[in-house]
Amino acid sequence: MINPNIFNNDVEQVPIRKGFGEGLVIAGDNDIRVVGLCADLTDSTMMSLFAKKYSHRFVEMGVAEQNLASVASGMAAMGKIPFITSYAMFSPGRNWEQIRTTICYNNRPVKIAGSHAGVSVGPDGGTHQAIEDIAITRVIPRMVVISPCDAIEARKATIASAKTDSPTYIRLAREKTPIITTNATSFEIGKAQVFFDGAEGKNKNDVGIIATGALVYRALKVAQFYKEQGIKIKVLNLATIKPLDEQAILSLAQETKAIVTVEEHQIAGGMGSAISEYLAQHYPVPQEFIGVKDLFGQSGTPDELLEYYGMGESHIKMAVKRVILRK
Repeated sequence: MINPNIFNNDVEQVPIRKGFGEGLVIAGDNDIRVVGLCADLTDSTMMSLFAKKYSHRFVEMGVAEQNLASVASGMAAMGKIPFITSYAMFSPGRNWEQIRTTICYNNRPVKIAGSHAGVSVGPDGGTHQAIEDIAITRVIPRMVVISPCDAIEARKATIASAKTDSPTYIRLAREKTPIITTNATSFEIGKAQVFFDGAEGKNKNDVGIIATGALVYRALKVAQFYKEQGIKIKVLNLATIKPLDEQAILSLAQETKAIVTVEEHQIAGGMGSAISEYLAQHYPVPQEFIGVKDLFGQSGTPDELLEYYGMGESHIKMAVKRVILRK
């Protein structure tokens, strides 16, 4: 299911946003209704791939994110399938009200690709590091929220979202990320996938890790580390944060009786919060949260920032130990 070279030091690394750009071209090949709109960041968001091939179906909106969302909504009302891109801090950040009212309230199938999400944007600093975007998108009725773990999954998510009638937010990281999946790995909006089974189907796992986005790789490395220590961990890749794959989450909680959630986002309102909201009602178990703890980002290298904000491998390892003690 996953890349057999994932634990090699020389594993291939590709920016997740590149998968979006490639997927958008394929979506455009498949359906002439697909159009692209960007807010002056065409190269950074990789929409340049679509703009080069389909210049007649591309609109450069300039630094006007509110117009970006509103114009896309109008185009969707006329039968188009618009994809809009900018940095996540500006879309859905700056134009949240337009996304809420002109897109989701009217149930228009606009696809919002928020690039450079998370603190791993690095030197761009806290003003450009979107660590609240999951929270502000998943709260809007009708919105689908997707957070791909690598470039291949981002390509598949983009192609799949073009075939739906739902407003959709696709969260994209800037930095190169290890290729976790393969072209043969299945992807379906709304479905989680087991990427690592420490028990190998023989016994129950000790801990369940639910991870999303670029940090899935670190979760897998932690699971492999603990397998060698005799602690069995099952890792669930939650690419779709809304709607939740409730059955997969419930099954993991029932098996392990202990959950660790891992995301490059504020803990408040993020993927971990969505998990705890569901489990609190259906199957409460001890849960540890890996994410940003009510802080703004700052400048630094991606690895420095992930460590500083408690999202490195060492922090995931400690969270596993804590949740085992709470069982």
